[in-house]
Amino acid sequence: MKPQPSLTHPASSAAPAHTAAPVNVTHANEPMTSPLIQVSGALLGIIVLILAAAWVVKKVMPGALKNRPVNGLAVSASTSLGNRERVVIVNVDDARLVLGVTAQQVTLLHTLPPAPVETQPSPAVPEFASLMKNMLKRPGRS
Repeated sequence: MKPQPSLTHPASSAAPAHTAAPVNVTHANEPMTSPLIQVSGALLGIIVLILAAAWVVKKVMPGALKNRPVNGLAVSASTSLGNRERVVIVNVDDARLVLGVTAQQVTLLHTLPPAPVETQPSPAVPEFASLMKNMLKRPGRS
């Protein structure tokens, strides 16, 4: 009868079985991305959000930034007559000017009297103290 060969290696039999080298286990659904790619993706996403917000503001409030009076001048009305021709009414301190505007020049067409000042009574704003009293006197509050 032949002696059977040993299934264990002499070097491995000296080391205990519970002190094996650490094994890195990666899961199949865990992406293998570097931190640089993750940060770049986050920054790109933030830039896209900023651009989308600017586009939404531009679409929702198209005239909010255009019709601000500058040094006593304000465009009160405008209409297009062609590709590059417009008629514009500009409010100045003491008059309204009807201007013809093209790509090459601006022409005064007519001068109108100043627009009548609309005096709408501003609603009375209650003071903070009266608002607090009303809030505290509401039914259902103890």
